[in-house]
Amino acid sequence: MGHGKALKEWASAVKALEAGSQIFIMRKGGIVEETRDFQVESNDFFLYPTYEHQRKELLKEQYRGIIDETLVNWSAQDKHVTINSFARMVEDIEVSDQEKLNQLFPFHIWTENFTEERLKWKRKNPLHIMILRVFTLNEPIQIEIEQAYIGCKSWIQLGALVPNDSEMTPVLNEKEFNAQVAEIKRTLA
Repeated sequence: MGHGKALKEWASAVKALEAGSQIFIMRKGGIVEETRDFQVESNDFFLYPTYEHQRKELLKEQYRGIIDETLVNWSAQDKHVTINSFARMVEDIEVSDQEKLNQLFPFHIWTENFTEERLKWKRKNPLHIMILRVFTLNEPIQIEIEQAYIGCKSWIQLGALVPNDSEMTPVLNEKEFNAQVAEIKRTLA
């Protein structure tokens, strides 16, 4: 299968994906990629949790506690990061209009303010709503944090091999997942 890419995302958002409370992520681009448009570099990738810049006010009230949970065993001096999940992108839906984005509000953990800012940033570029089928790894992977992983990059290349289906378990079964996807698509239609 070869080595996997990883997408960096707030640890609290990764937890929401792993819990099945949310099945998509929103992306315009990593700050470093500001000069070129955000590219979806891989359709399947590990979810690499980041801890440092999580901001409670960007999460809906009922999810703010997740940030504290993610920080319990974390320290800025950590030499390793634990990766618990893998995702396959099922669909990449582009949204350019605020009204459509507001309709997605019940389906994610973010505040309206956050999604609005996401959409406004680099106005001419649509926001990617990336629908993910998330899997929990049967054996979490410990990755040594390399200099190359630090900073505002969205995508990083990991030394870990892409897992096969027997090494991971879907967070939502096929039926639940398809029902959520259908609902999101209906909302955006």
